[in-house]
Amino acid sequence: MNKTYDAIIIGGGAAGMMCAWQAGLRGKRIAVLERSKKIGRKILMSGGGRCNFTNLYVEHDNFVSANPHFVKSALSQYSAWDFIGSVIEHDIAYHEREHGQLFCDDKAKDIVNMLIQECESVSVDIVLQCEIVSVDKAQPFELSTNKGRFTAASLVVATGGLSIPHMQPTPYGYELARQFGLNVLPIRASLVPYTFTGALKEMFERLSGNAIPAVIEAGRHRFREAMLFTHRGLSGPVVLQISNYWMPSDAINIDLIPDANVARYLLDAKTSQPKSLARTVLTRLLPKNVVLEFEQLWWADMKDRALSDWPNAKIEALGKSFNQWQIVPSGTEGYRTAEVTLGGVDTDELSSKTMESKKQPGLYFVGEVVDVTGHLGGFNFQWAWSSAYACAQSL
Repeated sequence: MNKTYDAIIIGGGAAGMMCAWQAGLRGKRIAVLERSKKIGRKILMSGGGRCNFTNLYVEHDNFVSANPHFVKSALSQYSAWDFIGSVIEHDIAYHEREHGQLFCDDKAKDIVNMLIQECESVSVDIVLQCEIVSVDKAQPFELSTNKGRFTAASLVVATGGLSIPHMQPTPYGYELARQFGLNVLPIRASLVPYTFTGALKEMFERLSGNAIPAVIEAGRHRFREAMLFTHRGLSGPVVLQISNYWMPSDAINIDLIPDANVARYLLDAKTSQPKSLARTVLTRLLPKNVVLEFEQLWWADMKDRALSDWPNAKIEALGKSFNQWQIVPSGTEGYRTAEVTLGGVDTDELSSKTMESKKQPGLYFVGEVVDVTGHLGGFNFQWAWSSAYACAQSL
């Protein structure tokens, strides 16, 4: 049986469901085709199960793209406050955490249920466990699936990226873009922890579980948040944030004690407490076990010498090591722990106002499949909501 709609949306995640809801409000007949047994699986997992659904402070520079201006139109059409309004209408309790991050008080399922209810209210057809066999190029779009054939004047690709492998993501969205002649920029795991090898890995293993405030820089970009030592390397919000901007084999610069000029701090201690050891002074700034590990790394030869015995130049060099530690990660943990996929469908191929392909009328791409990646903190969900809304207004 051939089922005909105004638009077919491939993918029942945040962007796909949002697009279906908003297009349905405009009186369009919409079908959402989803591979898995349930919709919104990534929403359910996000934010520790509470879904960091947006951020109070959304700006275009919270997003990474080959075209940094591409996001402006969609974000202006549908803001964080628009989505917050829907959350309030559905009586979903939420709270703000640091940096304007908004989370459900209860569970992420509240957001999924909201999307389902809104889609049901506008008669969206949601087809689960639907595997697409082929998409015909001819207008209208004809899709052959294990659930029959579907036809629509418009096709929206909301397939997401390759993060979280146990959800069995596929590169289908990128393949479909190429099928229709669109350029796809290289993809890689992002918002992801770093891995290390050798002595650094062993050191980080011993420190695993410790978290400290830190500033990390990569190129022109700089973030300050918590850094977590892990069995494989470094994680925590500051590491995930900077991973959006790091390229393999590049160095990162870490300020382990961002609230102090460590050289000046130690030189002052040399004057006021000349008999003190460097580790004794530094444990006022960092956990003792962290200080002891760096002692072995940087001043094992002087560890039992009073500061009065230290040349000023050596103290200054140690201070610089803490404030400007430069290391090169061996890699990242990859898609296994990545929150998003960086890269994707080239924004030069799409209208920033409608998300429609410039080459193929009626073909749209929304959400993570597009070369737009948000910072950690609810920005990727906001991109899903905004890009889907912009698309829906054009269907």
